[in-house]
Amino acid sequence: MKTFDKFSVSHELASRMIKAAMEKAEEIGLGISVCIIDESGVLKAFGRMDNAPLISVDAARKKAVTAVGLGITTGDAWYDFIKDDPILSAGVHNFADFLLLGGGSPITIEGRVVGAIGISGGHYKQDEVCVKAALEIV
Repeated sequence: MKTFDKFSVSHELASRMIKAAMEKAEEIGLGISVCIIDESGVLKAFGRMDNAPLISVDAARKKAVTAVGLGITTGDAWYDFIKDDPILSAGVHNFADFLLLGGGSPITIEGRVVGAIGISGGHYKQDEVCVKAALEIV
């Protein structure tokens, strides 16, 4: 076999997820940046609210890349994965674009990781609330 089929998040879905995340952020009084990447880590869609902090742009992207890397959420899931392994715990921070903070999640459809979302702008727990709202669209 010389080729394979891949499953990827559509631009339409990515756009709807960004809208849902931003609506939730507005509801809780937060300004966020939202990054959606495909299963390969390539940017699919991005949005930044007018009141989102500048640092949120890069943080959202890094959270998405971290989430798609192993197909697990950033924050608690990644921390649980590395906390008891001193070598991995020390070394993982040398990965390009790694960010442990919550607010990143794989996007899974029919059991396949088709992309990831990263959100930044508030405390990571607030970012996770916005991620949850976006994932409800899926």
